[in-house]
Amino acid sequence: MKILIVDDEEMQRDMLQGFLLKQGYGVETASGGDEAMVLFDQNGFDLVLLDHRMDGMNGDELLAHLKKKNPLVRAIMITAYASVDTAVRVMRLGADDFLEKPVDLANLLAKIEAINQELAIDEEASEVVDVLTEQELPLQVIGESKGMKELLSLVHRMSQTPWTVLVRGETGTGKELIGRLLHLLSPRKDQPFVELNCASIPENLFESELFGHEKGSFTGADSARKGRFELADGGTLFLDEVGELPLSLQAKLLRALQEKQISRVGSEQAISIDVRVVTATNRDLKKMTEDGLFREDLYYRLNVLELEIPPLRYRKEDIPLLIEFFLVKYSFRPTGFSREAVDALIKYQFPGNIRELEHLVQRVITLARSSTIGIADLPLEIRMGQAASHGDLGSRLDDMEREMIVEGLKQYDWVQTRAAESLGISERVLRYKMAKHGIRKGGLSAK
Repeated sequence: MKILIVDDEEMQRDMLQGFLLKQGYGVETASGGDEAMVLFDQNGFDLVLLDHRMDGMNGDELLAHLKKKNPLVRAIMITAYASVDTAVRVMRLGADDFLEKPVDLANLLAKIEAINQELAIDEEASEVVDVLTEQELPLQVIGESKGMKELLSLVHRMSQTPWTVLVRGETGTGKELIGRLLHLLSPRKDQPFVELNCASIPENLFESELFGHEKGSFTGADSARKGRFELADGGTLFLDEVGELPLSLQAKLLRALQEKQISRVGSEQAISIDVRVVTATNRDLKKMTEDGLFREDLYYRLNVLELEIPPLRYRKEDIPLLIEFFLVKYSFRPTGFSREAVDALIKYQFPGNIRELEHLVQRVITLARSSTIGIADLPLEIRMGQAASHGDLGSRLDDMEREMIVEGLKQYDWVQTRAAESLGISERVLRYKMAKHGIRKGGLSAK
């Protein structure tokens, strides 16, 4: 990571530069805004540390200029005059965080390391998107939210391993898509991807579906048949809704994973298999093991690596992107959503997640009489839950931010450290934003 320090106090610049150089970071310094702009044009900096009050161009003005040149640059504002107003202003300008003078070096290092980790996640997520685009793979991943970037970063790393992966997520979040993505990014991408929905197979046919059967092994077995394991040999077997797997089959699946061999129904001959298994569920398998509904040894065998897909209500910033994607995919004439309709959809909780949004878009573009879909075209449950959306853009963004913070706090039972981490901000910034929006546990004060 390359860091630019901008401060008109030479002692402060030298102290910060010396400390960060010892931590292994590339660091340059500037004594003011003009010098910083020149260095910024000449070098690609990942992070800028700015003093808030400087002679000439102050920190606010410099940050605005730098963000205009490169909206992706990260920034931490350093100020001797911390206040709620200052925090709100610098965050709106695009700063990631701010620190009070004198600078706590341990705190600064923790913030820089967190930003460095986020940059690595962004890079890995971009690599996944680039692969999908360059290779014209038969799926698309839509989302720019922090949760989706973290998910894609994990998929990128897990795809290169041979280990089993358990994909967890609510109904409609796209577990099958992630399973396919793990395969398409893996060294097995040119081999078969075979899927089986464990909830859709009758229990008496399950063993045959999974392991195959020999001719005459049971009534109706008129010929020998390969099971899903054999069909996936060399590639990936995706078992969806694995929590529905009958207990009688769980021991056989465990044995197949351990021994890398299977036997068809009606045969004692062992068949060697080379299959990577990816499973998915919307159920709590750990709880099922405690209740005796799922084998504990199989759970740990399937859960070597784990991915959890965030529900749509926790990545609402992705909703406009998903709407545009589904419009392009399903519209048979030029169609768009009004700003008010998009606002209403962002505020809706989507219990059915992406699948519910997809079906909603299909329905409204089919039934709408106008090329612009308004609130009146949306289902009643969304119209009834839509709060007033009057005011300027800043007010609506404040409303969205306030709602996301409350959702994050509720999700983690008002534990601020965990809520801040899930929202991608520091605990200090979370406290300032809670004060700004009048958010407190047990109720919200009037805005």
